[in-house]
Amino acid sequence: MKQYLDLVRSILDTGTWQENRTGIRTISMPGAMLRFDLQQGFPAVTTKKLAFKSAIGELVGFLRASRSAAEFRELGCKVWDANANDNPQWLANPYREGPDDLGDVYGVQWRKWPAYKVLDAQATARIADATARGYRTVTTFDEDGTRKVLLYKAVDQLRQCLDTIMQNPADRRILFHGWNPAVLEEIALPACHLLYQFLPNVTRREISLCLYIRSNDVGLGTPFNLTEGAALLHLVGRLTGYTPRWFSYFIGDAHIYENQLDMLQQQLTREPYESPRLAIADRVPDYAQTGVYEPEWLEKIEPADFSLVGYQHHEPLTAPMAV
Repeated sequence: MKQYLDLVRSILDTGTWQENRTGIRTISMPGAMLRFDLQQGFPAVTTKKLAFKSAIGELVGFLRASRSAAEFRELGCKVWDANANDNPQWLANPYREGPDDLGDVYGVQWRKWPAYKVLDAQATARIADATARGYRTVTTFDEDGTRKVLLYKAVDQLRQCLDTIMQNPADRRILFHGWNPAVLEEIALPACHLLYQFLPNVTRREISLCLYIRSNDVGLGTPFNLTEGAALLHLVGRLTGYTPRWFSYFIGDAHIYENQLDMLQQQLTREPYESPRLAIADRVPDYAQTGVYEPEWLEKIEPADFSLVGYQHHEPLTAPMAV
């Protein structure tokens, strides 16, 4: 994880102080990239203890389309508690449905993206095509004297990615994202890690992932997001028969909060240990071994199915999360 420490140094050396919505200043740098060869190890931070169980719990919550901090807590992740219950802007939001509610965050968009079509009622071929794709009619209405049909379906973007990997791995559109402009005002926190693209290599039977993050808390968020992205790639590879390879991590606004400086300065004095490996429990089917495609394991996976092997780390360090 020398790359991570180099990123921290770059932000401290070249970044500028910025104000932001949290009220806690950041040192910010535009544009950053990290790239990991997962065959050489798992990108777990070693200059402090990684909150691995919490990060994996959050990932599993995303896979289950969780929208409640209580659901994340049950999975061993408490990072959503403050966003759900301590953020004054969200507490005053009319879309909030009570304690622990987060709105349709991350996983809801990943697994149940709300898709609508408005078609002319006379466009029978288009309506038939939409219906064949899983849309259902919600209602009809008049617009400027023309009869319209409103259709809806929930799109499982992640499942579509797995299906495409199996059916058309040369496709360069195997991606999902969480930035839905129609619901930004209805959620506790708009997506930070918002675009994931899978890139299978059929010749080598390897699969890579590019992840774009619009805004990244490098002190606390980056270690979490690296863990989740790499673990997701391992899981997708397991279910589709590909070996995880390159994990490329792009950041728009890379920043360090002022109240996390002491933690990061201490990490910079520590020498990183060798990267661990990620293990997935034997109960999770490996398509490369079984030849049976079982994408339903996206929902059946449990946090305990993931573990780090050979993880050596320095003493734990903590810092507050800006909300």
